[in-house]
Amino acid sequence: MSKLSKAKDFKKSKSGTYLSMGTTAFGAFGVAKQIKKARAEHDTLRLIDATVSAVAIVTGLAILYRELKRLGDDDVLLG
Repeated sequence: MSKLSKAKDFKKSKSGTYLSMGTTAFGAFGVAKQIKKARAEHDTLRLIDATVSAVAIVTGLAILYRELKRLGDDDVLLG
């Protein structure tokens, strides 16, 4: 099995999904900073942008969680 195919399998594994969830959740820190700064500066446009970004993060986490549930015990790397 080539390294590229192993990397693709990792992305579809539970471990890869957990890693994706972690990196997506880490993006929430940047969005929180952006919201805080926009509120301090009373910048409505930046606040809207940060809110849309926060919604995208929540949606991304929900999609990854759904994928994790679909994987169940059928972990690609264990087989």
